[in-house]
Amino acid sequence: MSSHRSHHRLRKFRFERPQKIAALLLLILLGECLWVSAQSYLTQTDYQYARCGREIWEHPEALPGYFTTCGNIHDGTLAYRAAGLPLTLERMLAGKSSKATPWEMRHELTNISFLLRLPFILAGLVLGACLWWVTRRLFGNEGGYLALALYCFLPSVVRASTVPNNEILAALGLFAAVYLAIGVGHALHGPRRKWRPRIVLLTLALGFTAAAHIAAFELALLLLVIFMAWVAEGRRSYIPTLLIVWVVGGLFLLFASYAFSPDAFSYVFRSAAGRIWFSINGAEWFFRNPANAAFSVALAGALVLYAAARRSRYFGNTTPLIVGAVLMVLMTTGVQSEMWLWSLPFLVAFVGGVFADALESRWRKVFVVATWAVVVAQAALCWASLPGLIS
Repeated sequence: MSSHRSHHRLRKFRFERPQKIAALLLLILLGECLWVSAQSYLTQTDYQYARCGREIWEHPEALPGYFTTCGNIHDGTLAYRAAGLPLTLERMLAGKSSKATPWEMRHELTNISFLLRLPFILAGLVLGACLWWVTRRLFGNEGGYLALALYCFLPSVVRASTVPNNEILAALGLFAAVYLAIGVGHALHGPRRKWRPRIVLLTLALGFTAAAHIAAFELALLLLVIFMAWVAEGRRSYIPTLLIVWVVGGLFLLFASYAFSPDAFSYVFRSAAGRIWFSINGAEWFFRNPANAAFSVALAGALVLYAAARRSRYFGNTTPLIVGAVLMVLMTTGVQSEMWLWSLPFLVAFVGGVFADALESRWRKVFVVATWAVVVAQAALCWASLPGLIS
């Protein structure tokens, strides 16, 4: 019996053709990010992120003062910690003093500028991997291929993955939180032993999201309640208790990201980072950008198919459409953010799901050609726009 289980586990983790194709697409995204990073120079914004992050790591006892000395920690500390960690580790390994002049830090950072961008490249790749895992489970291989390909060929994704910013981190946390919440909702119908790992993972995802952007944390909590109530019919009485666990756990991890400093942590509530309102400016900019034209056409076609074909109107397609559409028309009023970027993983998942349904219809040959045309065109537009992403 034990040998049979071991063999079953090995079969589950085999690296077969679908995984190889997904890995190839992620390698292309990595190549795009590496090319842009190699051509880019250290900017003042890069330096600020690294300097503030280094101060947070090395001088947590004085953290409240950095909101004035750095002057730009308004959304969350996660991106600053990620950008500052390579510099902190480099100084520790070299045995250098934690007291360094701005000139020394800038010189040292120039030598490891790629490492400054590496955490954000990894975040973009992990988000792509999560997108692939979700869409393949929901829509099959072809839906997963299309969703991941569109994601990898969006210039906005490449840009967000190659500069220090909280937006790509918030996008990753929010996407993971929504689909982990749906997973927990389904798990509530099964044995209790399967609940705990998913609940813990969702708590970690919420803490990660909160540390990136408090507004993303607020939206994640709202969305997880909605979708869990949708899928956990008959088990909804568990939601209030679980919500308390997730709120407390997420805020505790957020508190930890501020080095357990009450004064610094209070800034989350004193600032306007969590204020959200409606705006179409982000959506207007994104869809008017010629570099996104092929994706825009694919999204328009998916919306038409979704409205016309009853088989496309089910939970798997409706969820990313709702979330993506809502995020695309929201903004934070107190701080600058790019909530439209948070919507992109959901929108490409929606396109992948609807096209996967169309590929199973009697019009398959037509949609195979259309799918390839969209991917090739978006790839060409992306590669043509890469020089414009160099900082």
